[in-house]
Amino acid sequence: MAQRVQDFEEFPDSLKGGVVAIGNFDGVHRGHQEVLSQAVDRSRRLSLATNVLTFEPHPRTVFRPDEPVYRLTPAPLKARILDLMGFDAVVEQGFDRDFASRSAENFVTDILVCRLGVSHVVTGYDFHFGKGRQGNPDFLIDAGKRFGFGVTLVEAYADENAEVVSSSRIRDALAGGDLGLANGLLGYRYAVSAEVLHGKKLGRSLGYPTANMALPPETALMPGIYAVRFRRADGSVHDGVASFGRRPTVEDDGAALLLETFVFDFSGHLYGETCQVSFVSRLRGEEKFEGLDQLVAQMKTDDAEARAVLGELKPLSPLDAAMTFDMTSGSTG
Repeated sequence: MAQRVQDFEEFPDSLKGGVVAIGNFDGVHRGHQEVLSQAVDRSRRLSLATNVLTFEPHPRTVFRPDEPVYRLTPAPLKARILDLMGFDAVVEQGFDRDFASRSAENFVTDILVCRLGVSHVVTGYDFHFGKGRQGNPDFLIDAGKRFGFGVTLVEAYADENAEVVSSSRIRDALAGGDLGLANGLLGYRYAVSAEVLHGKKLGRSLGYPTANMALPPETALMPGIYAVRFRRADGSVHDGVASFGRRPTVEDDGAALLLETFVFDFSGHLYGETCQVSFVSRLRGEEKFEGLDQLVAQMKTDDAEARAVLGELKPLSPLDAAMTFDMTSGSTG
């Protein structure tokens, strides 16, 4: 497993002198994967450690706290994805106003040279750092020459329609209900991870017990019914159908958003487990029914449709295979 480092005192000497990919990498989408893959490839060719330097919390949270950013991959999920990509360590540099006030020169000498001992840096073509964003790609290349590390700048990555892949495009797609576009830009099925909570047990009484998760309030996923893959804490993967929304048939207006997943062919309890839900297909929008009988009838339809979709599922990529499928059994179907 990639080591999560939140304090440089915990950064192992054995990982110093490696190749370091730098960026926020929220979503770890296909554009990010281009940067990250180049770092992994270079480190393997040179037999060096492969590290990521990222920043927590997201800088926008610090500078615009009244506009919380919808994190596609909170730190633990991001670290899991980076581990699957082959990184040895994920360094989560604390980001606050004091850190943001450091000069670009200080960032290079203290973080890159002294603490990480970088041999090579891989980052995006538009990476800026230091107070007032004074550190730009040219500054980084010059610093590399002065301190003896190499620099690779990766150009913006465009999709099949020649549009640049970005975290904001993915957020917009999820908010607009276009899960197919979001998953295509990510290169894997969009996923969330959260603890399973106790609920009102209504689903159990209707024959559809659900694993309930409260997602962050800024989550911009469009409410609706989704075919999903559900990964337990032990790594086992199960098919399911999930509802994300405010449950208008059984709750008053204004109820908190909740993710409720009916895990197919599963018995037992999941309370207290931190599990992952990967969203495969959006089946329909959230609806308010006249009564529970109509709701249950629709749930049966949703169940059958989700099973059909999931029965034909194929990986989008090797990363999606690792994220969405049960790799322990050697099967991706």
